[in-house]
Amino acid sequence: MALKRFTRLLWVTSLGISLVTGQSIGQETEEAITYLTGTKSGTLPLNGATYTGTYQTFTSKITLATTSLPTSLGVLTANYTESSETVTTLTGSVTSSATTTTNGTASSTVSTPPRPTNTRPCNNYPELCERKYGNITEVGCHNSPFVRAGSAAANQQYNVTDQLNDGIRFLQGQIQFPVNGTQPHFCHTSCDLFDAGPITDWLGKVREWVSAHPYDVVTILLGNGNYSNPDLYVPWIERSGILQYIYTPPVIPMALDDWPTLAQMILTGQRVVMFLDYNANATAYPWLQDEFSAMWETPFDPLDDTFPCTVQRPPDLPEDQAKNRLYLMNHNLNAEVSLLGQSILVPAVSALNTTNAASGKGSLGMAAANCRDQWTRPPNVLNVDYYNYGDYPGSVFEVAARMNNVTFVKRPCCGSTSAGFRDIQGVGRGLGLGVVLGWSVWVLLG
Repeated sequence: MALKRFTRLLWVTSLGISLVTGQSIGQETEEAITYLTGTKSGTLPLNGATYTGTYQTFTSKITLATTSLPTSLGVLTANYTESSETVTTLTGSVTSSATTTTNGTASSTVSTPPRPTNTRPCNNYPELCERKYGNITEVGCHNSPFVRAGSAAANQQYNVTDQLNDGIRFLQGQIQFPVNGTQPHFCHTSCDLFDAGPITDWLGKVREWVSAHPYDVVTILLGNGNYSNPDLYVPWIERSGILQYIYTPPVIPMALDDWPTLAQMILTGQRVVMFLDYNANATAYPWLQDEFSAMWETPFDPLDDTFPCTVQRPPDLPEDQAKNRLYLMNHNLNAEVSLLGQSILVPAVSALNTTNAASGKGSLGMAAANCRDQWTRPPNVLNVDYYNYGDYPGSVFEVAARMNNVTFVKRPCCGSTSAGFRDIQGVGRGLGLGVVLGWSVWVLLG
């Protein structure tokens, strides 16, 4: 009974926060809420505290046996064969030249004819095809699986298929084993707070999208919410079928220049890059890369709308090493809410249009430019909540184009609108707070 009351309180808090901030919420009733049993899984850092577990370090690079990559390409083409499953075959051409010497005195150079210009977009732009993975900026969906109208624990409005269709190429989510569960789920901090279902379901949808889009490279960052041995996760990742597209690095750890171009990854069919933030086993599962030996992050769960571009994880990373790794810019502003003596962080939804804007104080554009100036190169990931908000829908993609130095192509964005929900906009703060406090008493005493 106590757990049910607590879960109801979380739902009421979510509704109240939505009302206070003027967030659009769904017309839901208590009957539509799923009550979970069990207790919180794992021990997690609270309110932005940095996890103090072991960060992996490598004294030297480990060389792996991998598929050789083409050195260059002409025009990307795809041939589709209709069968029980769609089979995609990619072809490219290799540019080469040779110099021959006659009698040791005269020489001539034989070159292939000029290759045609590729117009096929890779990750939304043709210019990115022959650019290295480590030299590209993508918009990332912070907590991609957590989609639920009216929930303070949600971070996105649209599902993962919509996210990818809109141009997202970096997906992040936290995985855990629910108490007494037999397979890992996507859970936000705790499976009691927000359980988005088995990871196989979500990964299966990503696999389906990747299969249907042969010119795109998608990155998945899995948060190890239980800090579990990856042996427990791998069978379920395999079951999703996504490993047929997985990228296996040639060396561990990967430095910036070690990454291939998008075209090379596309031509070899290795179009899904996967990281695990903690407890990765690079020798057993080299495709499940340790995040923090290849990438660093700015402060996560940020409360500061100036978004300092400093290294938070891994801690104490020397500057020269930071400059030789990928980096992720956390730009998902949070608000701290105190309720019944407990402090929780929730997305600052009332500030989303500013936070995700292309320019202005506190904007994504401002923060990305500051990072670029400070580190002499743009962030590789712009990790945001509710990517569809901004100074116009999808303005986050304009920022990514600016960081990639390509001409921004504006297209319709974002997702689809469900007719099954009624939007409530612009509710006053006084009413919202009254709903929170009044209903909280009802939940606790009821």
